[in-house]
Amino acid sequence: MAKISICIEMIFSDSDLYDRPAKVADAGFGAVEFWGYADKDLPKMKAACDKAGVAVAGILGPAGVSFVELEPKDKVTAAMKDACEAAAQLDAPAMIVTVGNELDGVSREEQADRIVANLKACAPVAEDAGLKLAVEPLNTLVDHMGYFLDRTADGAAICERVGSPAVGLLYDVYHMQIMEGNLIATIREHADLLHHVHIADVPGRFEPGTGEINYAAVLAALDEAGYDGWCGFEFRPSDSPEAALARAKTACGLK
Repeated sequence: MAKISICIEMIFSDSDLYDRPAKVADAGFGAVEFWGYADKDLPKMKAACDKAGVAVAGILGPAGVSFVELEPKDKVTAAMKDACEAAAQLDAPAMIVTVGNELDGVSREEQADRIVANLKACAPVAEDAGLKLAVEPLNTLVDHMGYFLDRTADGAAICERVGSPAVGLLYDVYHMQIMEGNLIATIREHADLLHHVHIADVPGRFEPGTGEINYAAVLAALDEAGYDGWCGFEFRPSDSPEAALARAKTACGLK
C-alpha cells in the first residue's frame, strides 16, 4: 500500500504554512513535504508536524547549488552538510534534487558530467547522514522549459554513474506522462533507483481522477516493483483541498 505525503506548498496553500500539517492530519494523511528549507522556520515546522502527528517525507535542496555548473567541491560539500542538518531537524528521509536549466554554449555531455561530479561530492555527506537524494526529471513541454533533465533514462544514467546508494530518482508521474508516457514499464525498469514519487494528473496538474492517468494501476505497479518510499500528492486542487484529496484517494485506489 502506497505511503502518501502531502505537498503543503500546493495543497492547503491558502492557510498559514505552519497550520497546514494539522490540516493534512485532519484530512487523514500521515506526512507532509515541501520545497526549499532556507525560507522556513524549521523548529516551528517540526513543532507543527509533531503536534499534528505527521512526518516530513522530504524537502528540496541543497540550497545554492546549480548542478549543471562547474561548482567548487568544497561549496557543494558545505551546501550538502547544511541540507543534511536541515533534514535532520525535520527527521526527513529524502531530499529532492533539481539539477537546473540547460546552459547555452555548453554541451549536454559536459553538463551531465558536471551533474555527476556535483552529486559525487554530495553523496558521501548524504550517506553519512542516512539521507536519500532524489534527482528529479521535469517536463520541458508545459511547466519547466529549459530544464536540463527531462527523461527518466537520462536521470537513471546519471544516478548509475554516481554509484552511490544515497543517490536515486524522483519519479514524477505527472512530468513523465507529459514527456514520455509508458509509466508502468518505466517504473518496473527503474524501480531499484526510485527514492521518491510525485503524483498529479494530466492535463492541468490537478488531483488524480481529473485526467488521463490510471493512478490505481500506477500505484499497484509501484507496489509490485517493491517500492516502499513516499508518494507525494503534489497537485493543484481543482476543488477545495479536502474534496480534491478525497477524489485523489479514490482514484488511487486507497482506503
